[in-house]
Amino acid sequence: MPIKVGRVPDLNYEPFYFEMERRGIQLREMPSNGVGPAVEKGEIDGGPVPLADCLDLEDRFNYVAGFCVTAWEKSGSMFLHSRKPIAELVGTSIAIPSGSDTSLSLLRVLLAHKYQVQPKAYVTLEDPNDSLLLDGVQGLRRRRGVRDYPYRYDLVEEWNKWTGLPFVFARWMVRQDIEATDAALLENTLYVGLEEGVDALFHLTEPRANLLMLAKDVVEYIQGYRYYMGLSEYKSVALFHEYLGQLSTVKP
Repeated sequence: MPIKVGRVPDLNYEPFYFEMERRGIQLREMPSNGVGPAVEKGEIDGGPVPLADCLDLEDRFNYVAGFCVTAWEKSGSMFLHSRKPIAELVGTSIAIPSGSDTSLSLLRVLLAHKYQVQPKAYVTLEDPNDSLLLDGVQGLRRRRGVRDYPYRYDLVEEWNKWTGLPFVFARWMVRQDIEATDAALLENTLYVGLEEGVDALFHLTEPRANLLMLAKDVVEYIQGYRYYMGLSEYKSVALFHEYLGQLSTVKP
């Protein structure tokens, strides 16, 4: 029976999947925030799990080597667009898209711990607001700014300037009871496919009209990402979980 893996369709996750189908791994497309629930329900065997979900799964799932999605100096796709400076967002309404758990968690950490700001409410993108959070496809499409929102903040850039560390979006996890041969196949496929997938994006990529990106924009974007845990990534994960745990238990 083939391994079932969650496929996140975002551009910065694309290199992972370069070799998978050819090696017989079955892909199930889903948003990033859907990977954690899907592995818990047994719908898939593994995938890139958002950082905020990893701790809850560690007793039943193993990390696949050190594979991850990490941005160093900036994300290029996770932005807070605001009508006023971020330090002045006390008592304001912030609009957030559905399914942006990691982005929202990072935003909450930055507002509370870096800027000592407590917004009044988190609302939908359709509601009146003072600022809005965009990520994924919409974050890339509107990466250069949003009309009537003169202030733009790349959340990873804010994290990096504050901590000196990269930000880890997700880590690859797999069921603990998966066959050893299947786990080895997934790990090997990630090693080989990731190298070739990144190289393909650097040298063979075409314009992405749906993202409003030229080929050179795609290359520049991918160059800002890393896909394997190092010492700085481990430090960042520990610090982020520490800050996240100190937030109010009252969530938006």
